[in-house]
Amino acid sequence: MSAPAVRIREVGPRDGFQNEPEILPTAAKVELIDLLARTGVRRLEVTSFVRADVIPQLADAAEVLQRIDVPPGVALTVLIPNERGLDAALEHRDRFQEVNCFLSASEAHNAANVNRTVEESLTGLERVLGRARGAGLRCEAIISVAFGCPYEGRVPRERVWAIARRLIAAGAQEVGFGDTTGMANPAQVRGFFDEARTVLGDGVELTAHFHNTRGQGLANVVAALEANCRSFESSFGELGGCPVPAGATGNIATEDLVSMLHEMGLTTGIDLPAGIAAARRAQELLGRRLGSHTLVAGPVDWRDA
Repeated sequence: MSAPAVRIREVGPRDGFQNEPEILPTAAKVELIDLLARTGVRRLEVTSFVRADVIPQLADAAEVLQRIDVPPGVALTVLIPNERGLDAALEHRDRFQEVNCFLSASEAHNAANVNRTVEESLTGLERVLGRARGAGLRCEAIISVAFGCPYEGRVPRERVWAIARRLIAAGAQEVGFGDTTGMANPAQVRGFFDEARTVLGDGVELTAHFHNTRGQGLANVVAALEANCRSFESSFGELGGCPVPAGATGNIATEDLVSMLHEMGLTTGIDLPAGIAAARRAQELLGRRLGSHTLVAGPVDWRDA
């Protein structure tokens, strides 16, 4: 009997690079994406078409898409903030297969992040999802601060479900729930995903996106697994975070996630040493130590006594 499989989308080239203070040269991004694409990962978020004056770290989105060399079987994802971003992305439609779009579950965080009300974001994303599905793209929608907002505190689950239902009705085949500033705890996560599947049904993929701001990222993964969530997003090297508020540190590290899952007897299809090598190369290019624990300690070395 084969080990249970877990799906991982690597988001470091977008979510990671976007929130790092450095602006990596395009050649460095291409090198790292090409390394990641050869780790066995099957889903890879590579960039976003956003305004260069707002997020200069991703100003080279089109060039990155054109220059990367990704083997067959790796689905590339582009983050789409709005219809203008979708228009820009569709000029390179042959270079990617999936889109992500996003909004926040709280009014305060959505205003701080994109300067819109939740309803304004939803209305816009409904158009984005419809057009993207019409272009033959697989669509994910991420709901940020789904587990708690640094400005408003607890976010009612009913509000999250209402947003998710509209996104699914608009065409989202996958809904991701973001612990954007690391406020979730394992007990909360377990109950959240138990309820999410009941409320949203079996026709949509449910994905967890945890940050390690308070050191609970992997514990939250285990809780989500216990509630039968089998899809996760992570960032190599623990790169990234959230631009608002200050102090919201990185995503869970892909190599930490893969190491833990493999030790638990689950499969990911990802070669852990190759993932560590990609994170080590990112560390070299950035010129500073990254937050990943496995990058420091290496894989577990089991030996017979």
